[in-house]
Amino acid sequence: MNRLPDWARSIRFRLTLLYSGVLFALAALLVASLYLGLSLSLRDEPVSRGRTTELIRDPDGALRTVQLVASSELERRVNEHTLENLRNFSFGALGALFVASLGVGWVIAGRVLAPIGRITAVAREIQATSLSRRIELEGPDDELRRLADTFDAMLARIDTAFAAQRRFVADASHELRNPLATIQTNADVTLADVGASREALRHSLDVVRRASTRMARLVDDLLALARLEAPGVRAEPVDVAELVAEVGDEFEVGARTRGVGLERAATPGLAARGDRESLKRALANLVDNAVRAAPTGSRVRLGAGRHDGWTWIGVADEGPGIDRAQQGRIFDRFYRVDRGRSRTEGGSGLGLAIVRQIAEAHGGRVHLFSEPGAGAAFVLWLPLVQGAGVPPGSDPMTDL
Repeated sequence: MNRLPDWARSIRFRLTLLYSGVLFALAALLVASLYLGLSLSLRDEPVSRGRTTELIRDPDGALRTVQLVASSELERRVNEHTLENLRNFSFGALGALFVASLGVGWVIAGRVLAPIGRITAVAREIQATSLSRRIELEGPDDELRRLADTFDAMLARIDTAFAAQRRFVADASHELRNPLATIQTNADVTLADVGASREALRHSLDVVRRASTRMARLVDDLLALARLEAPGVRAEPVDVAELVAEVGDEFEVGARTRGVGLERAATPGLAARGDRESLKRALANLVDNAVRAAPTGSRVRLGAGRHDGWTWIGVADEGPGIDRAQQGRIFDRFYRVDRGRSRTEGGSGLGLAIVRQIAEAHGGRVHLFSEPGAGAAFVLWLPLVQGAGVPPGSDPMTDL
């Protein structure tokens, strides 16, 4: 097969052979049926039978009887000659039909495969230029049109994914550059000052430690996002009330240190299906943001419950709230609200992006309810059953 020329290995050539073969087989079957039917008809219905005689007169005037050729024998010979001519003509016609069908099949296959050629040409151009090019195939809504539309949709998704990846890499590089620059600057200044005091050295080391902590947290969040983007989520029963209590215990001391009260309320025995560690990380990210945003003397509430086939886990604070113009981007990677969630607080800008990724990986959603000056409430919705519909648009934390 590899020794054949390129045109002989193409799908166009194979389609041509298929068209010609099918047409030749049908034509041969038709001719053979006609030949067999005519042959049987001539054999079973002779025109005459027996022998015939005739009286003729000799030159001398005498009469005598002459035996003529049998009429059936003459008929047989005529039939054989007719069938032979029909057979020869049929073979010649079949040969000419096969040659003609090759040409016609080649042209038809080319016209049928023309959209495939356009798809291939556009794919090559996209590989050489950018992912913004589309096929935009015109014509009837047939299989090739749907193939081209599917290819365009796939290109759009790939283009979006690549754009998000480029932004993610650029943002990650920028976020890592800042702590690295801080570490390098403090190390250079400390090494250059040979007479630096103990207090100056401790200050420089403290700055380096904070920068390295930020960088370690950013790396951990990046790894968490990479794991969440891998297909498949481990599904196991998770005691939501126990999860709320556990996360509350972990943040209670830190909240008390900042002068923030931490309240918990969850329906006993409330359960959901999913990956326990992922759900715990999502809730921990929400509580961490709430504690850092809440002013001294305020409170942070954790709650969980069930509503219309959904399990919800919510975290609400009494902080400055989030402006409506910023709420649409709050779950974007590396996006920060200026007040209460700044880079100086140690956040990586990936916490809420991780929460959304975990919610969507479990078939759920995360909703934000906030008014400027009235705090913010984040509610994580998890479906209790498959096909639970759309999560309610109200904030269940108001009932606690």
